[in-house]
Amino acid sequence: MGLLSVIVPCYNEEENVELFYTELIKNDPFFAEENVELELLFVDDGSRDGTVAEVKKLIQRDERVHLLSFSRNFGKEAAMYAGLENAGGDYVVLMDVDLQDPPSLLPEMFSYIKQGYDSVATRRVSRKGEPPVRSFFARMFYRLMKKISRTEIMDGARDYRLMTRQMVDAILAMHEYNRFTKGIFGWVGFRTKWLEYENVERAKGETKWNFWKLLVYSVDGITAFSTVPLMLASVMGVLFCFLAFAMIIFVIVRKLIFGDPVSGWASQVCIMLLIGGVQFFCTGILGQYLAKTYMEVKRRPIYLVKEKI
Repeated sequence: MGLLSVIVPCYNEEENVELFYTELIKNDPFFAEENVELELLFVDDGSRDGTVAEVKKLIQRDERVHLLSFSRNFGKEAAMYAGLENAGGDYVVLMDVDLQDPPSLLPEMFSYIKQGYDSVATRRVSRKGEPPVRSFFARMFYRLMKKISRTEIMDGARDYRLMTRQMVDAILAMHEYNRFTKGIFGWVGFRTKWLEYENVERAKGETKWNFWKLLVYSVDGITAFSTVPLMLASVMGVLFCFLAFAMIIFVIVRKLIFGDPVSGWASQVCIMLLIGGVQFFCTGILGQYLAKTYMEVKRRPIYLVKEKI
């Protein structure tokens, strides 16, 4: 079938590199049977531990292993883009090194590619092992995206995805600096098969995605693939203009009838604070979109390479 490029973003994952490699090469008999050559590309996202050293050990043992190391931490989105940009395979798969993306699914994924699908994506049907609060907000995010965005973003979707070269080239044609790959997958289209599996916990180490990082990532996703927040800000502005106009009439009528300019000051202050808060909220929404535009027009590189083997 050709060459398969396996892209593995890594950040402080020295404990998992060898474990991942061992699990992946268990599929070698399948690759040989299907006449598939393997290219394994580890993308080090500025790790501060021994991740690079562990990958170099694999390079000495297996010529199919390659390394792309960043000059600093640019984030997983940059690492995935770099991997896609440097992958030479007819087929490309993105996988996490912590074994939450089971390599044992690869044969089944290839079977659907042979059936004519352009990509085979995976999604978790459970969130076993995750904190309940994190799981709740994750589900709310996907529900919100379904309502405010025309781009399909599947609940529980992983970055674990096998793609044809045609789809990879389409993704690489999108050079935007602020990347939200889950949305990009849906935006480019192509015929996709979804595989469901039970959540697998990390082999070793701790997740690099805390609640704050996930919150920021979700905001990136919303602003990248929906303009509804901008429309919402406009609608709220119009509504509160009408509310303010109604309150002005109320104050004038009250003054004419009761002639008491002092009473009601507390409610008026509350209304002013509410309107002011909504104004700041809408300004913040505009600021998010403006910030994304600012970063795009700078035309900075998405990543910088320190070492390539």
